[in-house]
Amino acid sequence: MTLHGADGADGADGTDALLTVLELLARQAPPARFDTLLDEARLTGLAGAELDRLERAVALAGEVHAGREQDVRREREQDARREDGLATLIDTARDLTLSYDLDSLLRVITRRARRLLGLDLAYVTLRGPHGACYVHTTEGSRPGQAGGPRLAPGLRIAEGYGLGGAVQLHGEAVWTADYLADERFAPSGSLDAGVHAPAFDEAAEAALRAEDLHAIMAAPLRSGDTVIGALHGADRRVRDHTSEEIALLTALADLAALAVEKAGLLDRTRAEVSELERDSSRVRTSLTRMRHVSEAHGRIMNLVLAGGDLGSVAKAAADALDATVMIRDQGGQSLAIAGDLPGLDEEAVAKASLDAHARRRPVLADDDTWVAPVIAGSEDLGGLVIRAAGGLTGEDERLLELAAQSVAFLLLMRRSTAVAEGPVRDELLDDLIADPPHAPQQIAQRARRLGVDLRKPHVLVLARPEGGEQGRAVVWASSYAYRLSGLKTVQGGCIVLLLPGIDASAAARAVAAELSPLLGHPVSVAAAGPGWSPDGVARLHQEAGRCLDAMSALGGTGSAASVQDLGFLGLLLSDDNDVDGFVEAAIGPVLDYDAERFTDLTHTLEAYFASGGSPTNAAEALHVHPNTVSRRLERIGELLGPEWQKPGQVLEVQLALRLQRTREVLARARATTDPGRQLPGPPERTG
Repeated sequence: MTLHGADGADGADGTDALLTVLELLARQAPPARFDTLLDEARLTGLAGAELDRLERAVALAGEVHAGREQDVRREREQDARREDGLATLIDTARDLTLSYDLDSLLRVITRRARRLLGLDLAYVTLRGPHGACYVHTTEGSRPGQAGGPRLAPGLRIAEGYGLGGAVQLHGEAVWTADYLADERFAPSGSLDAGVHAPAFDEAAEAALRAEDLHAIMAAPLRSGDTVIGALHGADRRVRDHTSEEIALLTALADLAALAVEKAGLLDRTRAEVSELERDSSRVRTSLTRMRHVSEAHGRIMNLVLAGGDLGSVAKAAADALDATVMIRDQGGQSLAIAGDLPGLDEEAVAKASLDAHARRRPVLADDDTWVAPVIAGSEDLGGLVIRAAGGLTGEDERLLELAAQSVAFLLLMRRSTAVAEGPVRDELLDDLIADPPHAPQQIAQRARRLGVDLRKPHVLVLARPEGGEQGRAVVWASSYAYRLSGLKTVQGGCIVLLLPGIDASAAARAVAAELSPLLGHPVSVAAAGPGWSPDGVARLHQEAGRCLDAMSALGGTGSAASVQDLGFLGLLLSDDNDVDGFVEAAIGPVLDYDAERFTDLTHTLEAYFASGGSPTNAAEALHVHPNTVSRRLERIGELLGPEWQKPGQVLEVQLALRLQRTREVLARARATTDPGRQLPGPPERTG
């Protein structure tokens, strides 16, 4: 038999034909070459069993060739899937570099996992701070019914439940072909030969059943040696998972873990950057405020060094703090104020002042009022009362402390100046009250050089400390006189102060209110005045001395009064015997009323006192009805005040009536001897 095989052989028997089939098969010849070989064998007369064997061999060769092509196609499909998976991983990695939000990063992971592995659902669970997990991201979840279970972000899953719990326990990928039928994940099942019994979460179980999930695989998200979550892939049909699918899901899980770490790192970085920005802002704000404090303190100190007064310092501090500022002495008296302080709670301020001096720093008295101590070493010089509607910052408190120090420095400077000028000022006041007085013109010139104008009204105050050391009172008096542009000296155990003003009583009370708390024991204070010239100071000193002696004789030790406060006693003690002033002070309103309305209240008063205070007897003496006398007495009470019939005032009223009647009698006598002289009317009112 002659065969023309694929190798060009001229002939062969049946065995040779079979060898030719093998050669063609080995050379992966196309199927047409096998058909050609079979046709040539028939042409050469091959028949019978040999032809059957050849046909059988060609048929088998065709099957081998078909299987080989199928394997090639399968390999090509696998290669395509590998290339697709690799491309997906590369795309996913690239996407992770573009997005910085954890939600976006994990959505990229679940979307790619679902598309690459042909899954119905992909979701990521992350471990919470207390061991339980929660669903963070899902892709492909069914919309749940209202109020029904749903595998949605935020769903909490008990620690150790399901595939996620197994991944958490073993740190490796876990899968099942049919989760709902897999006994390993039932509450009584075990993943580790009885060592571990899975937890059961009713809500999570209901959500999985609502999604109708069967085939599920889960891969761990690792951060170092710690499992921080799991990437799940699920199908709504029963099927097995290949090793390639598990490897691809694990690779995506690793990328998801990187995404979580990246997001956490970015969050921490953002938080640190934000904190740095806040710190930087606080530092800039603090530097700005410190600069403001430094500049404000510089302005206040420049005022002090330039000889500014307390009012200027209070105004500068108020402007710097945007607040109202009051400077007080150690007795609580106001020395200067910038602004208004209505409704000041003095009790709260006094308590806060004690706390402030004890702590040596500003103290809050109430919602918007602060008290800062003015201290020089251990000496209490007073305090600052500040009302700031917007509150005070830490830098404001520092500025407040510096302002208080500046005030203390100014007060010490004043005291030092007063002490330095003390001998000269003391000598001037000694000369003013000397008997006989020195040359008035020379004294006036000396006073002007010391900043004292004796042509303006002034009062003289005597202060006698009742116990304790006198030295502290003398130092205070020097500062007080200098502060008020007055003079001070010490004679006979008493502090003598010549102060500008017209109200001797107010001056006496002010000295007592400030000096007594400072010394901690009573101080007797007497005052006289006002005076208007240097040569009248000695007379004021004598009157104040007699007033102080009268106060002691009357049991008024430790009190404060002026000659005017002693009523008719003051009239007796006064050198000028101001009868007009006494009468005016006692019954002036009644005299004015009679003169203006042509009434007779003065005679009614005289009749009332002459009848022993009986309105009925007074009515008989005046030949009027008792009701008329009662109405007149009511009018007198309106003019003289409700206490005019009390013993002290009624004595002065009776004395004034007698003086007025005596003056009228004397005036009539003078008018009789001198017909051209007019009778005097009631004394002219001065205020």
